[in-house]
Amino acid sequence: MTKYKEYIQKMIRENKEEFEVFQKLHDEYSLNPDKLQEQYNKGGEKILEIIREYENRLCANTERGQYVKFSGGLAEKFQAELRKIFPMIDYIGLKMVQKDTQATFSIKKIQIT
Repeated sequence: MTKYKEYIQKMIRENKEEFEVFQKLHDEYSLNPDKLQEQYNKGGEKILEIIREYENRLCANTERGQYVKFSGGLAEKFQAELRKIFPMIDYIGLKMVQKDTQATFSIKKIQIT
């Protein structure tokens, strides 16, 4: 098994309770994103902190020495594997803005003298 997959499994195993709660919220959010966006943002903050911590641990060893050029690719693989488990992970932190559906288009007249 590759190192980044091991780190993902380790991360989920060591933070089991947080990820179980987030999994339920993630599944509910995927069915109804408009109503749950604010709750999803709050619940996702803790998860993103955990993810960043484990991603930093994974990449810390490669950033030293001769493997520094592989660090970015390793981080991308880690994130891609995470998206397989939580496809809506990138939606944490979005702000929903509702547009005014009754807005009308108008042009002001210019007076030429």
